Amino acid sequence: MAEEYGLLDEVGGRWRLRFARRLPHPPEKVWRALTEPEHLSAWFPTTIEGERAAGAPLRFTFPDGAAEPFDGQMLAYDPPSLLEFHWGPDTLRFELVPDGDGSLLTLLDLLAEQGKAARDGAGWHLCLRALERHLDEGGEPRDLGAWKPLNDEYVQRFGPEAATIGPPEGMTVE
Repeated sequence: MAEEYGLLDEVGGRWRLRFARRLPHPPEKVWRALTEPEHLSAWFPTTIEGERAAGAPLRFTFPDGAAEPFDGQMLAYDPPSLLEFHWGPDTLRFELVPDGDGSLLTLLDLLAEQGKAARDGAGWHLCLRALERHLDEGGEPRDLGAWKPLNDEYVQRFGPEAATIGPPEGMTVE
């Protein structure tokens, strides 16, 4: 199956990235990869510290101190179908539904600023690629070297106004 690019649209005055992935794994397996620390480390850019319950405060930390930690809050936690939280100024929502013998995963990122849409689109694209490899038990970590060409592709798709903000302070991406 060809890799799909994320889409960008405006919702209620904010910008939203949307990714959909058909995964050949049951929702329970995908859910574990979305929520359990030993699986998150294979594909998600930070740790997620805090109770898995709506309203709980969360703390996000990058591996090796690549950038400053930041706070968030769990908004919804409904295993194995919905995970939503404030991720710094953004809101991340993971929707998971059964799809034949697999699952359909939708990632929505409600952005605080349009100017980081290309940057974050490339980042989530890489994360979802790593998630798919992890689920397939290929285990390859995120290939940060692929970020720059993907970012360039997302700038073309979304336009220059979606690329006014570069990588976060302290992050080095070649």
